[in-house]
Amino acid sequence: MAYGSERAEMPPVTDWVNDWDWLDDQWGENAIEIWNSVREVCPVASTERYGRAFMPVTMDAIYQVAHDTENYSSVWVNVSRPDAPRSAAPPITSDPPDHHGHRRLILPTFSPKKVAPIEDDLRAFCRRLIADLDGQSATDAAVNYTQHIPVHGICILTGLPEEDADLFRDWIYKNFQLAPRDNTIRLQVMTEMSQYISALLEDRLKNPRDDMLTMIAHAEIDGQPVSWDLKVGYIRLQIVAGIDTTWSAIGSGLWHFAQNHDHIARLVAAPNDDPLWQMANEEVLRYYAPVTMARKVLADTEVSGCPVHAGDQMLLPFPAANHDPAAFEDAHEFRLDRANNRHVAFGLGIHRCAGSNLARLEMLVAFQEWLRAFPRYTLDRSRRVTWANGQVRGPREIPVLLNR
Repeated sequence: MAYGSERAEMPPVTDWVNDWDWLDDQWGENAIEIWNSVREVCPVASTERYGRAFMPVTMDAIYQVAHDTENYSSVWVNVSRPDAPRSAAPPITSDPPDHHGHRRLILPTFSPKKVAPIEDDLRAFCRRLIADLDGQSATDAAVNYTQHIPVHGICILTGLPEEDADLFRDWIYKNFQLAPRDNTIRLQVMTEMSQYISALLEDRLKNPRDDMLTMIAHAEIDGQPVSWDLKVGYIRLQIVAGIDTTWSAIGSGLWHFAQNHDHIARLVAAPNDDPLWQMANEEVLRYYAPVTMARKVLADTEVSGCPVHAGDQMLLPFPAANHDPAAFEDAHEFRLDRANNRHVAFGLGIHRCAGSNLARLEMLVAFQEWLRAFPRYTLDRSRRVTWANGQVRGPREIPVLLNR
């Protein structure tokens, strides 16, 4: 199949209800305000920029779509050009009945039993990153801290080579920030990742180790070998979903705490096992949830009274649901000790994030080590914080003054 290769250029958005664009420059820094403004007008926004696509912004509407596997398919997990090439990355791109087997295959890697033992390693890693800042009065907390931690964690659990971290980050940037509009880049990233992952899996067939790569290389479901393309897809998912998501959540938290020293003071006064740390972690996840997914509409139906048709695209901004005042008391407030916090940062339904245990641990350790090391750090107002748009939203540059 031939795909259009020219990049789709988009004008700035002026109407977020009828012409939204998740790659618009306004999205990254202002997404919360955008979702809230749309919700005041209607529960579902629309756009024609990527073909017809819809964006529900209420908890009820997002819950409805996420749980409806008859009318919505996960073969499309992002909103892109209608002629965009797409590749399988199970279990996130799979539908019932196949989904269960794929998810059952990868879940053990991210179980509490597997994740908990790496805490000491994660702490030591964070402390080394902090030690590298000795003698510096300022730094970029994203470039020199947050972006490294999830790479380290995912590499421990999967067996991916950590020395290729820069390559992973390049693929992530291109996949999320450029590919939805540019099929040439999408194909380039898909091809490069497939070749890279295939080589790793082929090596594990010959030289097995005690890691996820080896398990996937030999994977079977119900006694039948998994196809090679799906094996590649499993690992592709770990790279694109297991790194940028948590990096963005940690970065958003550090951006927040740099501007709320009363929150830092309460946290660092508490021991690491105090429930306040867990509640703060969950509130960062609720308030700054980084991940937005999508679905392909399979049949004519409606969402909160809005008709949608087979072939349409449906954005699922889980972060918007986390700001719905119908779902959370004072949803607009960041409450450090919010006790009733049934957020949906990790998604809803059958595709709820399989790596949530790892993400929570990485965030908690990253916050504890950084805030104890730099309890008086602030944003460097002479430099700009930059944000990523689209599927994974979070700060990419966080210039800070360490104020030791």
